[in-house]
Amino acid sequence: MKSYAVLGLGRFGKQLALSLARQGAEVLAIDRNRKNVDEVADEVTRAVTANIQDKDVMTELGVTECDCVILAFGGDLAASVIGLMNLKSMGVKRIICKAYDQTYKDVLLKLGADQVIIPEQEIADKLANQLISPMLKDYIALSDGYVVEEVTAPSFWLDRTLADLRIRSRYKADVIAIKRSGKMLISPGGDDAIKKGDILVLLGEQEALDDIRKLR
Repeated sequence: MKSYAVLGLGRFGKQLALSLARQGAEVLAIDRNRKNVDEVADEVTRAVTANIQDKDVMTELGVTECDCVILAFGGDLAASVIGLMNLKSMGVKRIICKAYDQTYKDVLLKLGADQVIIPEQEIADKLANQLISPMLKDYIALSDGYVVEEVTAPSFWLDRTLADLRIRSRYKADVIAIKRSGKMLISPGGDDAIKKGDILVLLGEQEALDDIRKLR
């Protein structure tokens, strides 16, 4: 079972800690505000009121033993930098930071954060993509310009097999799964046909998937 430490229980940190716990993960939630800690105490593995910038306390609480540590506060760059540097010096395996804006993100990445997110920006980008492209159901950005997207199957693909459509050679994308009637078909084969209502999970460069979403 994966274990996570969420440091900072504001709106983002609280929701993250609860979501991880509800999906069966071990969650250590820490904040200096007792009220914030009490709000998640009944649902996470362990909730503690403590000074996140105190390395000795963090070590004693077992933060270094977690598979991933999330610095869930992002409004104060100095606090984020100190927290990140402390975690790096403690030998934490994986560190994810929340950032206020792109400048904060760039700084934290240069200082060694494994991943930095700007929640408001990422949610806004996802919503904008869904509003502009109704066929787009969801997407995950990967490195080097590649993305994973959930797309409604174009109408002229219906009742045709993947081998017949030759999506990889024609559109430079791979169908890595098909969502159908609440179930997920992983790694579909060439003989699998696309049915009405299917949601295709596609992997490819953003430009290629943009072209597919324009199909009808």
